[in-house]
Amino acid sequence: MDQHSSKYKAILIDWDQTIGDWEGAEYLSLQDLYNAHHLSEWFPAFEAYLAIYQQHNRELWEQYGLGQVTRTYLHRERFLYPLLQALGLSFAPQKIVELADTMGQEFLDLTNHYFRLLPDAKETVMQLATRYPITVLSNGFSEVQYYKLNESGLKPYIRHFIISEEVGINKPQPEIFEEALRRIGVSKEEAVMIGDSYSSDIAGAKNAGIDQIWVTWGKPHPQEQTATYEVTNLAEVLNLL
Repeated sequence: MDQHSSKYKAILIDWDQTIGDWEGAEYLSLQDLYNAHHLSEWFPAFEAYLAIYQQHNRELWEQYGLGQVTRTYLHRERFLYPLLQALGLSFAPQKIVELADTMGQEFLDLTNHYFRLLPDAKETVMQLATRYPITVLSNGFSEVQYYKLNESGLKPYIRHFIISEEVGINKPQPEIFEEALRRIGVSKEEAVMIGDSYSSDIAGAKNAGIDQIWVTWGKPHPQEQTATYEVTNLAEVLNLL
Protein backbone atom coordinates (compact mmCIF):
# COMPACT_ATOMS: atom_id res chain seq x y z
CA MET A 1 0.00 0.00 0.00
CA ASP A 2 1.56 3.34 -0.93
CA GLN A 3 1.48 6.57 1.02
CA HIS A 4 -1.21 8.03 -1.23
CA SER A 5 -3.75 5.22 -0.92
CA SER A 6 -3.45 4.52 2.81
CA LYS A 7 -6.10 7.16 3.53
CA TYR A 8 -8.87 5.13 1.86
CA LYS A 9 -11.42 3.30 3.96
CA ALA A 10 -13.87 2.20 1.26
CA ILE A 11 -13.97 1.28 -2.41
CA LEU A 12 -16.66 2.19 -4.93
CA ILE A 13 -16.52 0.18 -8.15
CA ASP A 14 -18.35 -0.01 -11.46
CA TRP A 15 -19.60 -3.38 -12.73
CA ASP A 16 -19.88 -3.59 -16.54
CA GLN A 17 -16.48 -3.61 -18.28
CA THR A 18 -14.74 -3.10 -14.93
CA ILE A 19 -15.66 -6.40 -13.23
CA GLY A 20 -17.87 -8.10 -15.84
CA ASP A 21 -16.94 -8.59 -19.49
CA TRP A 22 -19.73 -6.50 -20.96
CA GLU A 23 -18.15 -5.98 -24.38
CA GLY A 24 -17.69 -9.71 -24.95
CA ALA A 25 -21.26 -10.52 -23.90
CA GLU A 26 -22.66 -7.68 -26.00
CA TYR A 27 -20.77 -8.75 -29.12
CA LEU A 28 -21.87 -12.40 -28.94
CA SER A 29 -25.46 -11.45 -28.10
CA LEU A 30 -25.78 -9.00 -31.00
CA GLN A 31 -24.26 -11.58 -33.34
CA ASP A 32 -26.92 -14.08 -32.27
CA LEU A 33 -29.68 -11.53 -32.82
CA TYR A 34 -28.29 -10.57 -36.23
CA ASN A 35 -28.42 -14.20 -37.33
CA ALA A 36 -31.70 -15.15 -35.65
CA HIS A 37 -33.62 -12.23 -37.17
CA HIS A 38 -31.95 -12.49 -40.61
CA LEU A 39 -30.62 -8.94 -40.47
CA SER A 40 -28.20 -9.80 -43.27
CA GLU A 41 -31.17 -8.94 -45.54
CA TRP A 42 -30.93 -5.35 -44.28
CA PHE A 43 -27.22 -4.90 -43.51
CA PRO A 44 -24.26 -5.86 -45.75
CA ALA A 45 -22.44 -7.49 -42.81
CA PHE A 46 -22.71 -7.95 -39.06
CA GLU A 47 -19.99 -5.32 -38.52
CA ALA A 48 -22.13 -2.74 -40.35
CA TYR A 49 -25.02 -3.42 -37.98
CA LEU A 50 -22.71 -3.45 -34.96
CA ALA A 51 -21.19 -0.05 -35.82
CA ILE A 52 -24.58 1.66 -36.06
CA TYR A 53 -25.88 -0.04 -32.92
CA GLN A 54 -22.84 0.71 -30.76
CA GLN A 55 -22.51 4.36 -31.74
CA HIS A 56 -26.18 5.09 -31.01
CA ASN A 57 -26.17 2.93 -27.88
CA ARG A 58 -23.23 4.93 -26.44
CA GLU A 59 -25.10 8.17 -27.05
CA LEU A 60 -28.25 6.79 -25.42
CA TRP A 61 -26.39 5.63 -22.30
CA GLU A 62 -24.79 9.06 -21.93
CA GLN A 63 -28.23 10.65 -22.20
CA TYR A 64 -29.60 8.11 -19.71
CA GLY A 65 -26.79 8.91 -17.28
CA LEU A 66 -27.72 12.59 -17.45
CA GLY A 67 -31.41 11.80 -16.94
CA GLN A 68 -32.35 12.96 -20.46
CA VAL A 69 -34.02 9.70 -21.55
CA THR A 70 -35.83 6.94 -19.67
CA ARG A 71 -34.86 3.30 -19.35
CA THR A 72 -37.89 2.34 -21.48
CA TYR A 73 -36.87 4.72 -24.27
CA LEU A 74 -33.25 3.53 -24.23
CA HIS A 75 -34.27 -0.13 -24.20
CA ARG A 76 -36.39 0.20 -27.35
CA GLU A 77 -34.50 2.93 -29.21
CA ARG A 78 -31.12 1.18 -29.27
CA PHE A 79 -32.63 -1.64 -31.33
CA LEU A 80 -35.15 0.45 -33.27
CA TYR A 81 -32.69 3.05 -34.57
CA PRO A 82 -30.44 0.70 -36.63
CA LEU A 83 -33.49 -0.90 -38.25
CA LEU A 84 -34.91 2.47 -39.28
CA GLN A 85 -31.51 3.51 -40.61
CA ALA A 86 -31.26 0.36 -42.72
CA LEU A 87 -34.75 0.85 -44.11
CA GLY A 88 -34.28 4.58 -44.68
CA LEU A 89 -37.37 5.39 -42.59
CA SER A 90 -37.96 8.44 -40.42
CA PHE A 91 -41.00 6.83 -38.73
CA ALA A 92 -41.44 3.41 -37.14
CA PRO A 93 -44.08 1.02 -38.49
CA GLN A 94 -45.64 -1.12 -35.74
CA LYS A 95 -44.05 -4.28 -37.12
CA ILE A 96 -40.56 -2.76 -36.79
CA VAL A 97 -41.29 -1.51 -33.26
CA GLU A 98 -42.39 -5.01 -32.27
CA LEU A 99 -39.21 -6.49 -33.76
CA ALA A 100 -37.08 -3.98 -31.83
CA ASP A 101 -38.89 -4.85 -28.59
CA THR A 102 -38.43 -8.57 -29.19
CA MET A 103 -34.74 -8.08 -29.89
CA GLY A 104 -34.41 -5.98 -26.76
CA GLN A 105 -35.82 -8.67 -24.51
CA GLU A 106 -33.80 -11.42 -26.19
CA PHE A 107 -30.69 -9.28 -25.82
CA LEU A 108 -31.03 -9.08 -22.03
CA ASP A 109 -31.44 -12.85 -21.82
CA LEU A 110 -28.47 -13.45 -24.12
CA THR A 111 -26.13 -11.11 -22.24
CA ASN A 112 -26.91 -13.06 -19.07
CA HIS A 113 -26.13 -16.28 -20.93
CA TYR A 114 -22.79 -14.94 -22.15
CA PHE A 115 -21.84 -13.24 -18.88
CA ARG A 116 -18.21 -13.73 -17.82
CA LEU A 117 -15.89 -11.94 -15.43
CA LEU A 118 -12.99 -9.93 -16.83
CA PRO A 119 -9.41 -11.17 -16.28
CA ASP A 120 -8.28 -10.86 -12.64
CA ALA A 121 -11.69 -9.53 -11.55
CA LYS A 122 -12.48 -12.26 -9.03
CA GLU A 123 -9.02 -12.28 -7.45
CA THR A 124 -8.86 -8.49 -7.30
CA VAL A 125 -12.29 -8.06 -5.69
CA MET A 126 -11.65 -10.88 -3.21
CA GLN A 127 -8.32 -9.39 -2.14
CA LEU A 128 -9.68 -5.85 -1.86
CA ALA A 129 -12.62 -7.12 0.21
CA THR A 130 -10.23 -8.32 2.92
CA ARG A 131 -9.21 -4.69 3.52
CA TYR A 132 -12.10 -2.49 2.42
CA PRO A 133 -15.90 -2.54 2.24
CA ILE A 134 -16.75 -2.68 -1.49
CA THR A 135 -19.77 -0.93 -2.99
CA VAL A 136 -20.80 -1.49 -6.60
CA LEU A 137 -22.31 1.50 -8.43
CA SER A 138 -24.05 0.57 -11.69
CA ASN A 139 -26.28 2.27 -14.25
CA GLY A 140 -27.29 -1.14 -15.60
CA PHE A 141 -30.80 -2.57 -15.47
CA SER A 142 -31.68 -4.16 -12.12
CA GLU A 143 -32.81 -7.62 -13.20
CA VAL A 144 -29.73 -8.12 -15.37
CA GLN A 145 -27.25 -6.78 -12.82
CA TYR A 146 -28.56 -8.92 -9.95
CA TYR A 147 -28.33 -12.01 -12.15
CA LYS A 148 -24.70 -11.19 -12.92
CA LEU A 149 -23.91 -10.55 -9.27
CA ASN A 150 -25.41 -13.91 -8.25
CA GLU A 151 -23.62 -15.77 -11.05
CA SER A 152 -20.26 -14.10 -10.48
CA GLY A 153 -19.44 -15.71 -7.16
CA LEU A 154 -18.58 -12.25 -5.82
CA LYS A 155 -21.76 -11.57 -3.83
CA PRO A 156 -20.15 -12.38 -0.44
CA TYR A 157 -17.46 -9.78 -1.11
CA ILE A 158 -19.78 -6.88 -2.03
CA ARG A 159 -21.10 -4.83 0.89
CA HIS A 160 -23.55 -2.72 -1.10
CA PHE A 161 -24.90 -3.08 -4.65
CA ILE A 162 -26.35 0.26 -5.75
CA ILE A 163 -28.22 0.34 -9.05
CA SER A 164 -29.12 3.73 -10.48
CA GLU A 165 -32.73 2.96 -11.42
CA GLU A 166 -33.43 1.78 -7.85
CA VAL A 167 -32.17 4.99 -6.23
CA GLY A 168 -33.46 7.22 -9.04
CA ILE A 169 -30.04 8.76 -9.77
CA ASN A 170 -27.58 7.77 -12.49
CA LYS A 171 -23.82 8.08 -12.73
CA PRO A 172 -22.25 10.60 -13.38
CA GLN A 173 -24.60 12.60 -11.14
CA PRO A 174 -22.80 13.29 -7.84
CA GLU A 175 -25.84 12.32 -5.76
CA ILE A 176 -25.42 8.59 -6.48
CA PHE A 177 -21.84 8.75 -5.21
CA GLU A 178 -23.03 10.66 -2.15
CA GLU A 179 -25.66 7.98 -1.52
CA ALA A 180 -22.92 5.34 -1.58
CA LEU A 181 -20.83 7.31 0.94
CA ARG A 182 -23.87 7.67 3.20
CA ARG A 183 -24.55 3.92 3.17
CA ILE A 184 -20.94 3.06 3.93
CA GLY A 185 -20.48 5.81 6.49
CA VAL A 186 -17.29 7.40 5.12
CA SER A 187 -16.35 10.85 3.85
CA LYS A 188 -15.58 11.60 0.20
CA GLU A 189 -11.87 11.84 1.07
CA GLU A 190 -11.93 8.29 2.45
CA ALA A 191 -13.32 6.61 -0.68
CA VAL A 192 -11.95 5.85 -4.14
CA MET A 193 -13.94 5.01 -7.29
CA ILE A 194 -12.72 2.30 -9.70
CA GLY A 195 -14.23 2.28 -13.19
CA ASP A 196 -13.66 2.03 -16.93
CA SER A 197 -15.95 4.79 -18.20
CA TYR A 198 -14.49 8.28 -18.13
CA SER A 199 -17.82 10.08 -18.57
CA SER A 200 -19.74 7.95 -16.08
CA ASP A 201 -17.29 6.69 -13.44
CA ILE A 202 -14.29 9.02 -13.47
CA ALA A 203 -15.92 12.38 -14.23
CA GLY A 204 -18.79 11.45 -11.91
CA ALA A 205 -16.47 10.68 -9.00
CA LYS A 206 -14.47 13.86 -9.70
CA ASN A 207 -17.63 15.95 -9.50
CA ALA A 208 -18.43 14.31 -6.16
CA GLY A 209 -14.94 15.09 -4.82
CA ILE A 210 -13.90 11.41 -4.75
CA ASP A 211 -10.52 10.10 -5.96
CA GLN A 212 -10.59 7.80 -8.98
CA ILE A 213 -8.78 4.79 -10.42
CA TRP A 214 -9.41 4.64 -14.15
CA VAL A 215 -9.14 1.16 -15.67
CA THR A 216 -8.41 1.99 -19.31
CA TRP A 217 -7.73 -1.56 -20.56
CA GLY A 218 -4.93 -0.01 -22.62
CA LYS A 219 -7.26 2.04 -24.81
CA PRO A 220 -5.99 5.48 -25.87
CA HIS A 221 -7.86 8.55 -24.65
CA PRO A 222 -7.67 12.35 -25.01
CA GLN A 223 -4.93 14.02 -22.93
CA GLU A 224 -7.44 16.22 -21.14
CA GLN A 225 -9.10 13.13 -19.65
CA THR A 226 -7.21 12.51 -16.42
CA ALA A 227 -7.79 10.58 -13.21
CA THR A 228 -6.18 10.41 -9.77
CA TYR A 229 -4.69 7.06 -10.82
CA GLU A 230 -4.71 5.26 -14.16
CA VAL A 231 -4.19 1.51 -14.70
CA THR A 232 -4.42 -0.69 -17.78
CA ASN A 233 -5.97 -3.70 -16.02
CA LEU A 234 -7.60 -4.71 -12.75
CA ALA A 235 -4.60 -6.53 -11.31
CA GLU A 236 -2.70 -3.21 -11.25
CA VAL A 237 -5.28 -1.84 -8.81
CA LEU A 238 -3.76 -4.03 -6.10
CA ASN A 239 -0.46 -2.18 -6.49
CA LEU A 240 -2.27 1.04 -5.58
CA LEU A 241 -4.44 -0.27 -2.76
